[in-house]
Amino acid sequence: MKNKSLKWGRFLYTWLMLMVVWYAFTVSLAAAEIITGLIVTGIIAALNFTSFTCCGLRLFHPKRVLYLIQYAFVFIVALIKANFQVAKIVLNPKLPVNPGIVKFKTSLKSDFAKMVLANSITLTPGTLTVDLVEDEFYIHWLKMTAKDEAGIYEAIAADFEKILIKIFDK
Repeated sequence: MKNKSLKWGRFLYTWLMLMVVWYAFTVSLAAAEIITGLIVTGIIAALNFTSFTCCGLRLFHPKRVLYLIQYAFVFIVALIKANFQVAKIVLNPKLPVNPGIVKFKTSLKSDFAKMVLANSITLTPGTLTVDLVEDEFYIHWLKMTAKDEAGIYEAIAADFEKILIKIFDK
């Protein structure tokens, strides 16, 4: 029974997200637009909900919503800091650049959580996720400041992962 409710939750979540996108693009509350949106997004959700999301409606649990907000804040702070660091390198080429590929092990279990972490690292200037092999991330780092795996993990992923575990792996 739980599997059936999980499928319905994933379908409803997908349908809801597609409806939000539909109405964001149509910006119309005309009856024809609403009905067309319900039908078109319903068909798309029915055909794709299994590959669209991992979690379904459980992401709307109040605790997870608060963690998502916290994650957004942590990500934005990391993004701003990284932008300033890369801007300093670009504006002053004499600053030492120490590029390299580093690796660290993640404790995230779900593939979706790993994907969110990989994208967050890539979207932060100065780092680029090169590969993910099982639980090991390989990252190109523009200005390496740590050599050991614990230091690399702490500098690149620790803040993100602590929150992602609470959102996706509980």
